[in-house]
Amino acid sequence: MKHPERWWLAIVAAFAVVVYGLSGVLLPFVAGMVAAYFLDPIAGRLGRLGLSRSLSTVLITFSFFLFIGAAGVFLLPLIESQISGFIEHIPEYRHSLQARFGPVVEQWMHHLSPADLERLQTALGEHAGAVAQWVVGILAQLLKGGVALVNVLSLLFIMPIVTFYMLRDWDELVAKVDGWLPRTQAGIIRARMVEIDQILSAFVRGQAMVCATLGTYYGVALSVAGVDLGLVIGLTAGLLSFVPYLGMLTGLTVALVMAFAQTGDWPLPAIVGAIFAVGHLTESNVLTPKLVGDRIGLHPLWVMFALMAGGALAGIVGLLLAVPVAAIVGVILRYATARYLESPLYRGTERT
Repeated sequence: MKHPERWWLAIVAAFAVVVYGLSGVLLPFVAGMVAAYFLDPIAGRLGRLGLSRSLSTVLITFSFFLFIGAAGVFLLPLIESQISGFIEHIPEYRHSLQARFGPVVEQWMHHLSPADLERLQTALGEHAGAVAQWVVGILAQLLKGGVALVNVLSLLFIMPIVTFYMLRDWDELVAKVDGWLPRTQAGIIRARMVEIDQILSAFVRGQAMVCATLGTYYGVALSVAGVDLGLVIGLTAGLLSFVPYLGMLTGLTVALVMAFAQTGDWPLPAIVGAIFAVGHLTESNVLTPKLVGDRIGLHPLWVMFALMAGGALAGIVGLLLAVPVAAIVGVILRYATARYLESPLYRGTERT
């Protein structure tokens, strides 16, 4: 096998085609595998304490889904209440924003000629339509991939079973796959797989803890400050923090607009700014260095592109697989680049 990286890229491409074709039924299986990978280190620690793998798996799986269920029971009523209150107060928000920013906008538009105003309205309409079409397309893919009743039921009943068996048999599956590797390339493939695992462990597990911490902090802080929809904005900002800076910028923008819409004055927006400043400083100087590290090998733009592409192509299944696939492709491309830089073709010593 002269160029193994080509085979690896071909396998990744074939895998992507299969996922795209079967995305409608893969959600509980992929979600269960992701959960098992996330929980595997805990099972390893319990095993080193003397617990059997089966008992460790039972305890971990039960505790994990019990925590998810308890969080849902606690949070869903609060989120529903905030969304209902937001809908009821929309006319008040619109009036407050118009009173605060209407004169500024009118003064700015007063300096534009009728032709400029017409061009501005046309451009805004075209861009707004394009953005709306893109958002609707993404939502349609997500709904197609994960929110249908059958998939919701499959998440409730099949995902825990998949998580249990994957977590229990994880070491055996790894050993079996290792036995299938071509013997001449086994060492190289193992080294690449170790690199992929290190990246995923640092980024997925670490970034998930960062997102949970930030979501809790932003949600509680905004709610205590009195921002309407604060819990929803905070949890969303924490979730979007999976891509560095995206969660903070999105949450800050939405929270500032909401704060202005509520009060029409500066004190509450100033508090919102302070909340996000503290959160960002804590994330940059404490959470990310401690939980993620600085050698993950995944650029934020690459992660953002992978998540958007995965969501557009395969819905929630694509979102779950986006970062692992991005890590695998990144490792393969770095290995191929390193081989190219060491090759006679690059060094100019190839025979002609």
